[in-house]
Amino acid sequence: MNLSYFIAKRISFKRTGGFTGTIHRIAVASVAIGIAITLISFMILGGFQNEISNKVFSFTGHFQVMRFMSGNAFEESPTSKKSDFYKEYLNQDYIAHVQTFAHKAGLLKGDNEVEGVLMKGVGPDFDSLAFQASIKAGRFIQFSEEGASNEVLLSTKIANKLLLEVGDRVTMYFVQDPPRFRRLEIVGLYETFLENFDDKIIIGDIQTIRNLNGWTEDQVGGFEVFVDNSKNLEMYVDPLYDILDYDLKLVKVTDKYMEIFDWLHLLNNNVYIFLGLILFVAAFNMVSILFILIMERTQMIGILKGLGARNSQIRRIFVWNGIRIIGRGLLIGNAIALSFGFIQEKFRLIPLDPENYYMSFVPIYWNWPIFIVMNLLVLTVTSLVLFIPAMVISNIQPIKAIRFD
Repeated sequence: MNLSYFIAKRISFKRTGGFTGTIHRIAVASVAIGIAITLISFMILGGFQNEISNKVFSFTGHFQVMRFMSGNAFEESPTSKKSDFYKEYLNQDYIAHVQTFAHKAGLLKGDNEVEGVLMKGVGPDFDSLAFQASIKAGRFIQFSEEGASNEVLLSTKIANKLLLEVGDRVTMYFVQDPPRFRRLEIVGLYETFLENFDDKIIIGDIQTIRNLNGWTEDQVGGFEVFVDNSKNLEMYVDPLYDILDYDLKLVKVTDKYMEIFDWLHLLNNNVYIFLGLILFVAAFNMVSILFILIMERTQMIGILKGLGARNSQIRRIFVWNGIRIIGRGLLIGNAIALSFGFIQEKFRLIPLDPENYYMSFVPIYWNWPIFIVMNLLVLTVTSLVLFIPAMVISNIQPIKAIRFD
């Protein structure tokens, strides 16, 4: 067995008591708390980013394709499903799904209140499975093979303002010349906690908008494009432009709702700053603790030098001792973080104010590569700084060390 490692095991906190044992435990606790807090921070950050991004993407897709237009910002100029883009996208492996949509502004009238809203018309190609997580009551629209369905989904916020619930019938007056109206049945309520959607959008049948606008069966307001990897949308911009018709434009959803995604990006910066502080504190603690252990073991160092031990051998004793402390701290810290993540994901014990955080509970995201990188980073940084106090051993003289008290 390696002599330095053997001695490091003999002087570990399991085999010593009193002050040395207390110092070891404090060191393990500091590493454990640091890695636990870091991993929990990344789990929560990833949870926020994943949950909010999925809510936006399930509502809008990753990209939107529509015609260039000027004028009414609430409604789109019609484009056709016979366009080259709609025919060509089936040949693109990176496109997972394309669905049609159109918008039309109007006034929604309850029994006593009126609310300005924007109807988003969707068709049978809408990915209702991805949107299912946002439906809080009722069901999604059932489309009719003949004619337009009069079923709609309202946000819980709009329904509460108008004192409506699932099963009620409402009248919507559409903004056009001459004004027209439709009687609609509320079959479901959705909730994303995102103001861009909950404050103004109801979901209905795109055929209703076609009928109101006088569009043909193949005309739509635009296309929502889902790609196979939402983590890096920028890589899909050029390939999508290559298959667009000359009169169509491409809108990246992360640009359209920039305020949401910029906020998520700012959260990244906070966590990285926090990680830097944790690494600094952990490294400083390990240096301080190793200095204390070297001072307490000065006599042992003198005896080992007197017996012919080299400085490098004695340094390795304390470096091994420090690595053992770090290893125990990482194991305990990971156990704490993973236990917290499992309990919070399963039981959602920690609530949030959805008005401020866009969700009602603290979300958890399991990003295993990040967990591995964080453990390796903490282990590497704290192990490297162990050599700083170990260098002091070279200056210890055997005679003075043996007589040290």
